[in-house]
Amino acid sequence: MKLTILGCYAATPRTFTNPTSQVLEVKNRIFLIDCGEGTQVALRKNKIKFSKIEHIFISHLHGDHLYGLVGLVSTFMLLGRVADLHIHGPRGIKEIILLQLRLSNSFTGYNLYFHENDNKESIVVYEDDKVIVSTIPLVHRIYTMGYLFQEKAGLKRLNPEGVEKYGIEKLYYRNIVLGKDITLDDGRTIPNEELTFEPDKPKSYAFCSDTVFTETIIPYIKEVDSLYHESTFLQSEAELAQKTMHSTAIQAATIAKEANVGQLILGHYSTRYDSITLFKEEAQTVFENVLLADDGLSFEW
Repeated sequence: MKLTILGCYAATPRTFTNPTSQVLEVKNRIFLIDCGEGTQVALRKNKIKFSKIEHIFISHLHGDHLYGLVGLVSTFMLLGRVADLHIHGPRGIKEIILLQLRLSNSFTGYNLYFHENDNKESIVVYEDDKVIVSTIPLVHRIYTMGYLFQEKAGLKRLNPEGVEKYGIEKLYYRNIVLGKDITLDDGRTIPNEELTFEPDKPKSYAFCSDTVFTETIIPYIKEVDSLYHESTFLQSEAELAQKTMHSTAIQAATIAKEANVGQLILGHYSTRYDSITLFKEEAQTVFENVLLADDGLSFEW
């Protein structure tokens, strides 16, 4: 998996920072997560092809996670897009986007599908043969959901020594990695376990945008490889975090520790602070493997 941060700051765009948006690449699929102002410019800066984006996942309807969406939809139209575009988000997102398009007498030359959700439980919102995406119920001032991206288990890996030992021809390799036993010309059946290794462990990513500190999300993100969790404030502003229903760096780290995740990526920083390194320093008092999101950075695992 590869995560590219297009924007990770709270509230408003600034000269050198953007509000929330990121791109996750999973097995040749590209998913856009949230779409704050400046997203399409950031996509160009990071050389991400617009045409490869087929699914957009919006966490909630606050502007710093949404206001870039209608512009991106319109740019797709101007670029002559013909491929379908699927937008996943809270109920109301269809009304917001279609109203803007209608009042500006705009249209899309491609099919635009909205998949709205107001379910308070985790549900699957997208699935194909390689990836499954489900929601993470968050707690914010309006209905908000995070997203859990999980690879599906791949094929078994061929054991070269095993197939060589029995002189198995290449035309059988496909059946072998599919898990089938092989019968030799002399009638012997070779168990698949002798010819393969187990598939690589599927990778996972959890995106937890705006949310107050809540341990209710832990069962949904248990042992994910990488967790992005908002950390709008430092602990000195814990009361403000509670009031605005956001989290502190230490609270994000506490969630990461209790969920036993592989790594924690912090983001959604308030711009009141002079340095984002303070977030990492605080978080590492609770959880060691902390990374700092910043515009233009990429992470792979």
